[in-house]
Amino acid sequence: MQGLAELLPVSSSAHVVVAEKLMGLDPSAPAMTLLLVMLHTGTMFAVILYFWKTWRDTYFRSAYVAKEFGILLVLATVITGVIGEVLIKLIEKVALRSSPAAEVEQLFGRLELIAPALAAAGILILVAGVAERKRQAKPVALGARQAGLIGAVQGLCLPFRGFSRSGATISTGMLAGVPKDQAEKFSFALAVLLTPAAIGREALRLFKTAHGSGLGAFAAPLAPCLLGAALAFLAGLVALKWLSRWLETGRWYLFGIYCLAASAVVAALHFNGY
Repeated sequence: MQGLAELLPVSSSAHVVVAEKLMGLDPSAPAMTLLLVMLHTGTMFAVILYFWKTWRDTYFRSAYVAKEFGILLVLATVITGVIGEVLIKLIEKVALRSSPAAEVEQLFGRLELIAPALAAAGILILVAGVAERKRQAKPVALGARQAGLIGAVQGLCLPFRGFSRSGATISTGMLAGVPKDQAEKFSFALAVLLTPAAIGREALRLFKTAHGSGLGAFAAPLAPCLLGAALAFLAGLVALKWLSRWLETGRWYLFGIYCLAASAVVAALHFNGY
C-alpha cells in the first residue's frame, strides 16, 4: 500500500494508518510509527533509483547548477525543520498538556484528525489544479522564495497524518508559479532529505520506550520493519513505472477529489468505532 500510494498526492501515511487500524494495530505505538518511517524509507530508495537519471541530467549537469539546487534544498529543509518542530512542541505542550510525557505520535492513529487533514489536502490540491488551468502568466523558475514556501508548507505536514506531504508541497509550488514537473522533482528530492531525520526520531523514541525492557525489545520490531521497507521498495518500483507518466498527463484536481472522498471514508470509519 505504501509503495503504490507514495507517488500519488493522496497521503500514503493515511492509507497505511487506516490499514493498521483495520488490522487491529495501534498506529501510534512506537513500533508502528517506526514501521511507517521504514516504509517511507523503502519508497525513498525506489524514488532515488527511478528519478536518479532525471535529477542527474537536471540538477547535476554542472557544479554551479548542483550548488544552486543544494542551497534550495537546504533552505527548504531548514524552514521545514523549524516550523515542524515548533508546531510539534506546540501540540505537545498545549493540545496534549494533560497527558504525561506527551508525544505528537499519540495523535497519529486518530481517524477524526486524519479525515480533516485529508480534506485540507484535497482542497489545496483542487485550488492548485484550478489555478494551473486558468494561469495565463509564464511559469517561473524555482527560486529561494518558492523553495521557502514549499519548505514552510512541508513543515505544516509533519504532525498531521492525512495532510499529504507531496500533495501539499507540489500544490504550493504550482500556486507559486513553478511548473508542476519542477515542483514534483523538488518535492521528491526534499523527501529524500527528510526521511533519514524522521527515521532517527522514531528510532530514538522506540529506544527510549524499550530502554527498560532491554535491547531485545528494541530489536524485535526491526525485522518486520525491514521486511516492510523491502516490500515498499519493490511495490514503489512497480508503481513508478506507470504512475509517474499518468501523473504528468492526468489532471491534478482529480487527486483533490480523491482526497475529499477518502476523507469521507475515514470519517465514516471513525464513527463506526475504528
